[in-house]
Amino acid sequence: MTTSDYATYIASLPRVLAGAAALFRDRAGRVLVVEPNYREGWALPGGTIESDAGETPRQAARRETAEEIGLDLELGALLAVDWSHGPDRPPLVAYLFDGGVLTDEQFAAIRLQETELISWKLVEPAELPRYILAGLGLRVTAALDALAAGRGPAELENGRPVR
Repeated sequence: MTTSDYATYIASLPRVLAGAAALFRDRAGRVLVVEPNYREGWALPGGTIESDAGETPRQAARRETAEEIGLDLELGALLAVDWSHGPDRPPLVAYLFDGGVLTDEQFAAIRLQETELISWKLVEPAELPRYILAGLGLRVTAALDALAAGRGPAELENGRPVR
């Protein structure tokens, strides 16, 4: 296969988007959510993986966290991987990492990326469906369940466990 044939083959393959986020909590178990200015609903700190630049999911979650809330922290275990179909876009593979329990000093140090975010807050897990849109809400719940059970990452499709 020539270089040109290989490039044509690669260009013909299906596309998939990839994103990564971090799940931060306080000592009471509340989840840190951020309010974007570009869409409805709240989210977790995170965003698109810059895979064309060689970025990995873990690196993306850490970079996005630093950019969005001003905290550059090493992330813990992978909590969930979600294959999510969506209207008017290719499928999304979303990685969700454990950001850990933040200290009061870390919460005080949060600085929002004003070009993308309006505010942040801590939300009780039972209240997450009021803030986070359905697919992401299911993903966060599955990640919290995996964290509480001390088991490996949740394998999800559209936010629902595969097994």
